Amino acid sequence: MHMRHTVKNTWGFTLVELVIVITIIGILAAIAVPAYNESVTKARRADAQSALMDIMAKQERYFTENNTYTTNLAALSADTTSPEGFYNITAAACGSGIDACVKLTATPPASSPQHDDGPLTLDSRGVKTPASAW
Repeated sequence: MHMRHTVKNTWGFTLVELVIVITIIGILAAIAVPAYNESVTKARRADAQSALMDIMAKQERYFTENNTYTTNLAALSADTTSPEGFYNITAAACGSGIDACVKLTATPPASSPQHDDGPLTLDSRGVKTPASAW
């Protein structure tokens, strides 16, 4: 008797193995992408926070020299955008007027990827909004 041995070619992957790998990659991506996006949002928010703090320091120096705050950021030699350009900075009177209080607002432009994050504010009394962003 002559036995015939057939050798099966076992190169490659089965469909089940490929489906399992693709599923694992999908699960990892579903976890990693939102975490990455949140990290990017926080980093861009820090850009606005540092700009607000820097301009507020200039406002305080201006106040000591002029006994009033100003809404004119050019008078402070301050940029109207954050260093990375994700926010526009504006100044307005708050409370009982510009002589007593100034409120700085960092607003992401509509074209910015940061637009959904909303504005950040800081006033000369130290009030920061939204509090959860600081």
